[in-house]
Amino acid sequence: MKKLSLVLLTTLLGACQSTPPTANASLDGEVFYLQRIALPPSATLSVSLQDVSLADAPAVVLDEQKGPVKGQVPLPFHLSYDPAQVKPGHRYSVSARIEVNGELMFITTENHAVQLDGKDRQPLKIRVDAAR
Repeated sequence: MKKLSLVLLTTLLGACQSTPPTANASLDGEVFYLQRIALPPSATLSVSLQDVSLADAPAVVLDEQKGPVKGQVPLPFHLSYDPAQVKPGHRYSVSARIEVNGELMFITTENHAVQLDGKDRQPLKIRVDAAR
């Protein structure tokens, strides 16, 4: 009887143990441009966090925020990612683009590298330049 009780107690305690879920980490920032023009109501913003480690392969997107622009620059964004996806020795970057009626209006032209080690300076400031 003691063995059975011990087995049941061990099983019950084992079932109660759970590993805490991995919390997502995030990057917050804002997209801006230097031109003194207002965006039309049909403008959309797309911001993505990408693994850009491989030069001969497409970037792997860890998270992306897409949607209509609300207001004018600076345009806030929030990206979430799973820290378990971050690989040592890989390079990560944030890029942004603004489209109007499906046509590219602004895009990032510089690399906005992030470390994803919890020490990235936030809010990120992502400048986009005119596409034309």
